[in-house]
Amino acid sequence: MGDNTSQLFGIPLKYLSLVTLVVQNSMLVIIMKYSRNRLPGEPMYFKSTAVLASEFVKLCICIAMYIKEQQSNLSFMHMFVDLFGRESESWKMLVPAVVYVIQNNLQYLAVENLDPATFQVSYQLKILTTAIFSVLMLKKSLSKLKWISLVILTLGVALVQLQTDSSGSANAEKTAAQNVVGLTAVAIACVLSGIAGVWFEKVLKGSKTSLWQKNIQLSFYSLFPALFTVLAMDGAKVFEDGFFHGYNGWTYGAIACQALGGLLVSLVVKYADNILKGFATSLSIILSAILSIFLFNFEISLVFIVGCGFVLFATHLYGLPDSPTQYVKVQESKN
Repeated sequence: MGDNTSQLFGIPLKYLSLVTLVVQNSMLVIIMKYSRNRLPGEPMYFKSTAVLASEFVKLCICIAMYIKEQQSNLSFMHMFVDLFGRESESWKMLVPAVVYVIQNNLQYLAVENLDPATFQVSYQLKILTTAIFSVLMLKKSLSKLKWISLVILTLGVALVQLQTDSSGSANAEKTAAQNVVGLTAVAIACVLSGIAGVWFEKVLKGSKTSLWQKNIQLSFYSLFPALFTVLAMDGAKVFEDGFFHGYNGWTYGAIACQALGGLLVSLVVKYADNILKGFATSLSIILSAILSIFLFNFEISLVFIVGCGFVLFATHLYGLPDSPTQYVKVQESKN
């Protein structure tokens, strides 16, 4: 349950965090899409460097919040031992660090090949993958309502993807190829999101360190696979043209949105609840679809509306708390 008393400027933090998450989720896709749209002859930035820059920004933010949380003058040695000493078990963050770097690179690839609205709806499959890995890795029991919502979610995403296959385009063959690349990237990113999210939850449950400490460890270890990706994918070009080759205001905006995304989710979880988080996701999908119409000439069909409705309804259902009778049945089945 969230904190219903905390306020900022007289406004409950749960609503502020909700609005901020809606704006961030919507703007991330739009800004990333814009950052990959360049005029003929205009240089394009390297996706791998943007991911590395995003992880570095996230690390700086987490360190600042960690220092503020300590409310004391920490020495560098004390901070290092606290974060990376033997008792911190920071090595457990290596797995999600690698996974998140791959996932973030795939996000750029997906957004580059899909319209923002289709990406937003399809990316909700991460709810399904997270639920599956929660059952497999954390031995969680899901209620019938949640399983039903996951089936509805899958049907909704499938309907949305039908629109991408049947869209009438002047260059249908090229569009179809882009859709395949984009949807494949989304599917893999959703699987990776489920693995990383559940792993992170499992580590947090078995650790005494704070959320900011774990986020510092995660961001720090992410720098290494992110740097390796830069060298492996674009190393020669980066050395020739420079790390910030092709960067503009949209690029920096995409980096900032990606860096703040995970931290905002943590804020919503702290001050709100799952229902409000699901509501934020639904609003983000609707806002992205509306913006796509005006900014990218996105054509909304009846199939997309029905599929999007399924996804929104499923997201709402999945966020509902289980009834006491459902909980008792789960408990009885375990005994």
